[in-house]
Amino acid sequence: MSRTLRQRTALLALPTAALLALVPTTASAYPNPGRVTGSVVTHDPTMIRTSSGQYLLYATGGGIAGKTSGDRTAFSAGADAFSSRPSWWRNYSSVPEAWAPDISYHGGKYLMYYSVSRFGSNTSAIGLAGSTTGQPGSWTDHGIVHASNSSSDHNAIDPNLFVDDDGKWWLSFGSWWTGIKMIRIDPSTGKQLSSHTTRYSLASRPTGTKAVEAPFIVKRGGYYYLFASYDTCCAGTGSTYRVKVGRATSVTGPYRDRNGVSLMNNGGTPVLESHGSVIGPGGQSIMNDVDGDLIVYHYYDADDNGTPKLGINLLNWSSGWPVAH
Repeated sequence: MSRTLRQRTALLALPTAALLALVPTTASAYPNPGRVTGSVVTHDPTMIRTSSGQYLLYATGGGIAGKTSGDRTAFSAGADAFSSRPSWWRNYSSVPEAWAPDISYHGGKYLMYYSVSRFGSNTSAIGLAGSTTGQPGSWTDHGIVHASNSSSDHNAIDPNLFVDDDGKWWLSFGSWWTGIKMIRIDPSTGKQLSSHTTRYSLASRPTGTKAVEAPFIVKRGGYYYLFASYDTCCAGTGSTYRVKVGRATSVTGPYRDRNGVSLMNNGGTPVLESHGSVIGPGGQSIMNDVDGDLIVYHYYDADDNGTPKLGINLLNWSSGWPVAH
């Protein structure tokens, strides 16, 4: 193990308080992923820790690919969330697989939002499934939450559920076209709230490439933080994916980066970018664990022919902005 990897592994094991003196002096001081072993090939991971201490990870592929871990280091491949694909998927993709799941736990039940899409198009739909255990094969599909088509100005993929301090549910989603969107969700159904049908815009790139996707929202220290993936995914070592963030005092925005630039106008403060053999980090989710917040993502390993792998790093918030360690 290299000295750098040993240092990063040690950092990942440190409690959050011990990280306060270790904040990089610039946002470009990107860390290597913390050490993970076993089944680490993944795309668009979402992870949760159960009450028994087991880590459940789901990711893009098949009937939503599953992995488990007991220590957040060694991961084992498991069965898919769905042993058989819901029939409605075929209306949105000729390939029977789902993308970019988002797992959470509310009211004694695990929820998973996910997307089905025709790659490269905005013929897409976001689905919802529920489970009492969160385990592969236990999920019951509840159908479509939101859909888009070739006449839409957005793409219904990459969902993320956020529950605010007032108990209101919000679903952010989207990519490319006119950017990241958000709708209100009815907690009793997990679907769009019929009395509140506004579709909010959170992030956009009005000039140049339209490449922004994979939103994830958390609230820390009085601010709402919107993480998103920018630029090109899924091209191996040619990927230019990177994670940026903005913050707002309202969940509906406006979100601005550290320099005050609106995320609706190409703004975004970098959190992770390509460095060394770590190419195109993105498809991120944020998870609060016993030792602090984690950013869970995929990257392409330049030392392994561009294989997509799981990345996990702690986040430090002492500057008011998330810094990966």
